[in-house]
Amino acid sequence: MIHIRPAQPSDVPTMLRFIRELAEYEREPDAVLATEADLLRDGWGLGADGVTPLVGESRPRFAALIGELDGEPVGFALYFWSYSTWRGHHGIRLEDLYVTPAKRKHGVGKTLLARLAKIAVDEGCPRLEWDVLDWNAPAIAVYERIGAWVQTEWRIMRLADEALHAMARMDRSS
Repeated sequence: MIHIRPAQPSDVPTMLRFIRELAEYEREPDAVLATEADLLRDGWGLGADGVTPLVGESRPRFAALIGELDGEPVGFALYFWSYSTWRGHHGIRLEDLYVTPAKRKHGVGKTLLARLAKIAVDEGCPRLEWDVLDWNAPAIAVYERIGAWVQTEWRIMRLADEALHAMARMDRSS
């Protein structure tokens, strides 16, 4: 039986394992720099012990769902709030959706997406968005079957690392 529940601090080791497995699947195994402490801080405002609240970290930066199959965590969805100036409304941005390879084709991923869609509807969000790699044809096919579409006219732009710092140094505002 599939069960979807909000992630808890005790799920962080499993979530980090899922994140690393997803990075491996997406051909970026060395790209994961996140630690359990990062997830505890940004998801729950907690210190590395998973218990002590951090001062000034009361606003979660993300939320997550855990997908269980027969009581075993087999997948997760990590998301955060976005905002559309055109729509004049908030939305949900799905950062990661992952189900372990051995447990795929059991409906866990689709059920995680359905729960996230319900959260979006319940919160009054007009949309749910996420990225998918252009070579991930199986995922794209699933997403299109549920009614999602690829926005081919948009490209993701990113400033990171030294380029981000160089741009920040250009700020001359008061």
